[in-house]
Amino acid sequence: MRPRTLLALLLVVPLVDALFLIVVATRLGWAVTVALVVLTAVLGMLLLRAEGRATLARIQRKLARGSPPTDELLDGGLLIASGAFLLTPGLVTDAVGFLLALPLSRVPIRMALKKHVVVPYLERETDGFFSGNVYVGGFPGDGEGGFSMGDGFPSGDGADPDGGVGGDANAGGGSTTGDDVVDVDFTVEEEEQKGTD
Repeated sequence: MRPRTLLALLLVVPLVDALFLIVVATRLGWAVTVALVVLTAVLGMLLLRAEGRATLARIQRKLARGSPPTDELLDGGLLIASGAFLLTPGLVTDAVGFLLALPLSRVPIRMALKKHVVVPYLERETDGFFSGNVYVGGFPGDGEGGFSMGDGFPSGDGADPDGGVGGDANAGGGSTTGDDVVDVDFTVEEEEQKGTD
């Protein structure tokens, strides 16, 4: 995220929260508005504590099975962000905090975050090794034997356009283009006869 965008968000969110508090306070009164802000913060912290313990237990279970707790770690990050939103006084930030804390809304947020932020970041940082979409031969795009592991092996008969060894195994593994076929047994016998004479 660019610094200008982050600075704009840091200025806009408190402004929207303050304007919303003023609207709610004119309708309900200042005492009720303050009580509502305190109540949402306390309920949010209790929910956050329970969700944090459940997430930590899931992390421990996955580690005990030997599988990586990727979703649970993302949940932990979202719960930390939720705690920051819930501790900020205001009803808009409390609503965002509840969205990040409740499992029903946190799971779609986590899936979207994983798809649009985490996976593209890992792809960019590992040059394709994360998804296995890497080139293992030749140079990418030159057509000289380079292929992507994510796309599978080259299809067709496997013959190289330059006349190299193809995937067809008749005639001792050589190419099947007529005159290029060499009989290995004949060559070996001829050499043995020359050695005995």
